[in-house]
Amino acid sequence: MAHSQVIEPSSDSPERPITFTGRYVIDLMGVASGGEQRGRRVLGNLELTADADFDRLIGWHGARAHLHMLDNHGRGLNDLAGTVQGVNNIEVTDGRLKLYEAWLEQSLAHGRAALLLGLSDLNADFYQNDAAGLLIAPAFGIGLELSATGPNGPSIFPSTALTARLNVALGKSGYVRVAAVNARAGVLGDEAGVDVSMQDGALLIAEAGTTHNGKLAVGAWRYTRRQDDLRAVDANGDPVRRISMGAYVLVEHRLLGDDTRGIDMFLRAGVSDGKTTSFSGGAQIGVLGRGLIPGRPDGQFSLGIAYGVLSRGFRDTLRDTGEEPEAGETGVEITYQDKLAPFLSVQPDLQYIRRPYAGAGRRDTLVVGLRLIASFDRH
Repeated sequence: MAHSQVIEPSSDSPERPITFTGRYVIDLMGVASGGEQRGRRVLGNLELTADADFDRLIGWHGARAHLHMLDNHGRGLNDLAGTVQGVNNIEVTDGRLKLYEAWLEQSLAHGRAALLLGLSDLNADFYQNDAAGLLIAPAFGIGLELSATGPNGPSIFPSTALTARLNVALGKSGYVRVAAVNARAGVLGDEAGVDVSMQDGALLIAEAGTTHNGKLAVGAWRYTRRQDDLRAVDANGDPVRRISMGAYVLVEHRLLGDDTRGIDMFLRAGVSDGKTTSFSGGAQIGVLGRGLIPGRPDGQFSLGIAYGVLSRGFRDTLRDTGEEPEAGETGVEITYQDKLAPFLSVQPDLQYIRRPYAGAGRRDTLVVGLRLIASFDRH
């Protein structure tokens, strides 16, 4: 999911103890060729956030709080495209106003560690590459072999879950972070609300790495409760229950330039047990270029390639319906974003997807779109 841009406050105005940001994204996207059928859809994503510095506000040293409201509208785009990885990172099946995040973080050990408690987006701290952030396809967010797990998805867009996360800084650029997350996502605004029973167990996840000249990190995750196998059944005909787990690696490196004008590359790969979800692994690679066009310092260009490996159980299920699926799905995305005004950005987008199966033989899908982003910050 896309996050609000942070605009630094001017030097002649002090930072307020509470800051507000807003962001509205509207996408007009459609299937130009292939897919299940031609057509277009309009999708929208509204985010309102508030951040409080408790040191400035009430003298509570090292504490801060974060609230994040979310509202979405529009759906059905991927029904047209017919992909398994998806084509739009703000599409939801049931758009509604909700409290997306609400957490409190306390710094520890003179700022070398921080403990976070509350409703938190897992992808803000784990399995994340800044250089992939401009791309719209969901595969460039958190890896699909993780995002497709759990009883109703892990704590990511569009619903988070109760989380306890500890982050520890190591040396000048190293870090280790671990989290225990309720396996069942749900927030205020969802039909079932926030789950506090923990009857489905927890997702345990850890990541360690360094941010020196980019990012190099490895991570691993595991659920504490067993989940239904996609295919295997026991002697009574009930699904075999298995522990879902996986691991991933992230690489991000600056090829040339700096934060204002330069090119970064990213490479990610992840694997899972592949027994309880439709993906057993995936890999993404791409580049992000900033300020490459003379006279357009805010312009950003990105190219990404994503490959999702379908699990054996999912492919066998497809074969039961008469399909002959390939091992995985490949998607290529090209996008460019630039500012029309300080508060408004425009982003044309083009995606080509080689689907692993298609009833009418239309495997190749071409998706075109235009994203508009309006944002404000008040410090």
